[in-house]
Amino acid sequence: MRNVAIAVLTIIFVVALGADVLSPASYKEQFRQAPNAGPSAQHPLGTDELGRDRLSRLLYGSRISLMLAPAAALLATAIAAGAGATAGFLGGRWERTFLSATDLSLSLPWMLFLMTVRALLPLDVAPAVSIAITFLLLGALGWAGPARIVRAAVVAMRRSEFMLQARGSGSTGFRIVLVHLLPNLKPVLITQFLISIPVFILSEANLGLLGLGVAEPMPSWGSLLRDLERFSEVRSNPWLLAPAVMLVAVVICFQIIARPKDLAT
Repeated sequence: MRNVAIAVLTIIFVVALGADVLSPASYKEQFRQAPNAGPSAQHPLGTDELGRDRLSRLLYGSRISLMLAPAAALLATAIAAGAGATAGFLGGRWERTFLSATDLSLSLPWMLFLMTVRALLPLDVAPAVSIAITFLLLGALGWAGPARIVRAAVVAMRRSEFMLQARGSGSTGFRIVLVHLLPNLKPVLITQFLISIPVFILSEANLGLLGLGVAEPMPSWGSLLRDLERFSEVRSNPWLLAPAVMLVAVVICFQIIARPKDLAT
């Protein structure tokens, strides 16, 4: 299953990155003579209410979402690594302050907080600016959970025999962190990074459904899923489910890859 998930993700990433070549048209080009058209040779997934090619918008939207979520996950993991490792290694009041901060962060309904912050920003921002804002908000608000896991791993390593031997041999704190601590944290950080990606994909989709994600005319999975609000149209036009199918497939694949290898077979 793990190899299958990696293969599916690889195909989706390649297709998304090749949107410029594979798309029948630009994501913002309007075919005004054919709004809400059904699938055809020219438009394999039809067109939306503005006459824009749905397949093109799906490919470009996939690229945006698949770039945005890993970037936000990388930022959150970096913040978690710095904060969690520092608190776990130093201990004392640093650790108590860290635990209080993470408790506060985890107790907040951060999805609602994210929506509130994004709603306070102008809606008519440029697409590139909206992508950057969404990425920064997701990354900055998603660090607390991974940071607690990193801190727990560091505390366990701080009491281990190899760390005691490193201190006994006269190694400085910087050398202990660089040579002994960080290499042993690598599996934890990679796992937290992989777990965070589907969380941020779904978070961006939720924002897009509310019109608070990536600004138009730039598509993303969230904005494309807004077509599913009209359930009567979905029943007669099942190709509208294409963004939802791709979103579910990607999230499931990331969940399989992030599982321990002995469970993902």
